[in-house]
Amino acid sequence: MRSPNRTTRIARRAIRPRGTASLVRDSSLVWLAGGIVGVSFGAVSVAGGLPGWVPVLMSLVVYAGSAQFSAVGVLLAGGGPLAAAATGLLLNTRTAAFGLAVADLLGPGLAGRLLGAHLVTDETVAFALAQPDPARRRAAFWVSGVGLFAAWNVGVAAGALAGGALGDTGRYGLDAAFPAVLVALVLPALRADPDVRRAALLGAALALAAAPAVPAGIPVLLALLGLFALPGLPGVRR
Repeated sequence: MRSPNRTTRIARRAIRPRGTASLVRDSSLVWLAGGIVGVSFGAVSVAGGLPGWVPVLMSLVVYAGSAQFSAVGVLLAGGGPLAAAATGLLLNTRTAAFGLAVADLLGPGLAGRLLGAHLVTDETVAFALAQPDPARRRAAFWVSGVGLFAAWNVGVAAGALAGGALGDTGRYGLDAAFPAVLVALVLPALRADPDVRRAALLGAALALAAAPAVPAGIPVLLALLGLFALPGLPGVRR
């Protein structure tokens, strides 16, 4: 007759693979979508005139899809590196709040926390927090985070290799890829929250009004003034 401790160890070994397999299955569609968007980012970046190493290095070091699209969009529109960097940084400040939400999932060591912080994305945080208990949330964060990071970077590298053969992006309409992807990223929030829609409309109006008079990249920064239309900000009443 097996001892209770031995039985427990065997049960844990039997359950763990199935648990991990289910996390891989559930997050695989997110990886696929991330890889496809990564191909678009790499291809359009190179086809627009940037060297192939720029989107690849940016994806490894920055790893922030919407911020990368915005920063490269500013560069391709003729904006300077400072405007591109400022745009990307401002868009990516939301990950600070995400990091606080999953701080207990990153592990106690400095190396683990730094690596985990690099893997924080909208999708990874949402997937982790949807799990029922702390152990599964931790596993979900790392499984989805590592998988999405790999899929994104493989997609970007593939797109960068393909982008050099595309030539003039105007022939394919690829110059519309940046705004199309950004609209797709924000559309769920716009549909769900009327306050967000009002803020977005105000920001868009400010950006369009300023576009003829200021350098490329500045209208994107001015559009952030639309945030003052959101309830709860200083000077804004409900």
